[in-house]
Amino acid sequence: MPDNRAILEKLRANGTKNLADTLGIVLKELTPERVVATMPVDERTRQPFGILHGGASVALAETIASLGGTMNVDLDQFMVVGVEINANHIRAKRDGVVTGTGTPIHVGRSTQVWEVRIVDESERPICVSRCTLAVVPRDRPSQ
Repeated sequence: MPDNRAILEKLRANGTKNLADTLGIVLKELTPERVVATMPVDERTRQPFGILHGGASVALAETIASLGGTMNVDLDQFMVVGVEINANHIRAKRDGVVTGTGTPIHVGRSTQVWEVRIVDESERPICVSRCTLAVVPRDRPSQ
């Protein structure tokens, strides 16, 4: 496996760009066994009724799972992509910050399964998600 510190710096620089960057997701911890990230509950992440949008919670969960999955593969040879995600939305949240913590349930050669628990500032559950990732080769032979 490559040096985790180098991967961490690269993922911190690029791993939360695009949708995650737009939603304000901030990576706090990144290891092969645990990923922690925060996301604000504000005009970017609320649905029309003024509460945290379920899709924003799912975006946070998949971002966390994908970053964790990336930590468990040789990036010169493989990448991880989401193939399935589910979420149970437990509690509404109107403002503040949520924190997602992802841990692997299964890390295999071709698939990974991650659990992501999203909580509020008082550690009350907001959402629980499970994300399945496929581990795919970077260069596939042409057919």
